[in-house]
Amino acid sequence: MQTTDAFDGLACTGCEETFGVGEHGRCPDCGAPLTPTYDLDAVDPAAFGDRDAPGQYRFGDLLAFPVESAITAGEGDTPLVRTDRLADELGVAAAFVKDEGRNPTGTFVDRGMSPAVTAAAERGLEPLALAAAGNAGQSAAAYAGRTDLRSYAFVPSRTAFSNKAMVNVHGGDMRVVGGRYGDAADAVGEQLAAEYHSLQEFTTPYRHDGAKTLAYELLDAGRFDGDLPDAVVVPASTGELVVGVARGLRDLVELDLATEVPDVYAVQPAGCAPIATAHESGADTVEPWATPDTIVGEAEIDAPAGGDRALAALRSVDGATVTVEDDDALESAVTVAQSEVIEVGGAGGIALAGAWHLAETGDLTGEDELVIVNPDAGVKTPDVLRSHLMGKGI
Repeated sequence: MQTTDAFDGLACTGCEETFGVGEHGRCPDCGAPLTPTYDLDAVDPAAFGDRDAPGQYRFGDLLAFPVESAITAGEGDTPLVRTDRLADELGVAAAFVKDEGRNPTGTFVDRGMSPAVTAAAERGLEPLALAAAGNAGQSAAAYAGRTDLRSYAFVPSRTAFSNKAMVNVHGGDMRVVGGRYGDAADAVGEQLAAEYHSLQEFTTPYRHDGAKTLAYELLDAGRFDGDLPDAVVVPASTGELVVGVARGLRDLVELDLATEVPDVYAVQPAGCAPIATAHESGADTVEPWATPDTIVGEAEIDAPAGGDRALAALRSVDGATVTVEDDDALESAVTVAQSEVIEVGGAGGIALAGAWHLAETGDLTGEDELVIVNPDAGVKTPDVLRSHLMGKGI
């Protein structure tokens, strides 16, 4: 497979064994997730982000596969929207929303699905399969469609209709599983008789790696008094966004492109907060959430595959966690949609509610410049937002 000059290979996050690009699942020795490693000395900081390539592949020096061989639809390069009314309400110097809803299938997952499907296509591996709360299934079907490889998305019955419909529209095979996300994850191995190539987060090494380009774009935007914002707030579900953003921010500091990593806050709904609970207790591992209960389906991940890696990522950047109630998340999403144009869904509302909580507790101050990550398009679950308004008599 053709790889970039800086790509070193894959390293196990458990036993630390190293592998070449030919390995494509979890560590064959200990079963822990693999992660791509790079030779930062091979990257020219002065030219970082200057490649003539679409979207995130402008930062192709720190992705595994060059744009010439990548399965890409221009994912990345999403807008950083300044939200002055939100900043006034939060009492911060500036607030921006990184709107990942502008990606090809309306989700940040596209950033990692591009290299993940590229790796599969280079080997001609099929069928491709994964369990998804919704967005990842739609994204996988879209990128697999470019390669003519068969793909299967196993989704829980409560997955948004928009995601279900678009899996089929993109040509993917969808299996609806009764129950919740964990039931869908169990069904992949149970229902697929033949061997398959997994696009599951933290089974493929590349999904969380693609998410790091979001952090690179914060520097590239040049919108802050310093090189990066003072704080970044992200919703946490599978763990891949937390791991990716933290990795990207650390890369920028190690390349001497930024002076220090911002405060990173991972936010989960109170009804399903395994990562936040483990972090607050000082644990190194995440325990499955016994009774997941949140209206935000993308956040209802009771046993996140990247939970332990998210904890390690937060420790690496001295990060913190926040939990919020569903009503606060939906109200936050509606408030920003009505005042700042941006269409924010429930998952984005979780991050926004987390920012309000941090402002109320004094963790954010009047001197802070803040970025809140909206992970997906609000039009994916308009019924949830509309129901929230109806509950208020609107």
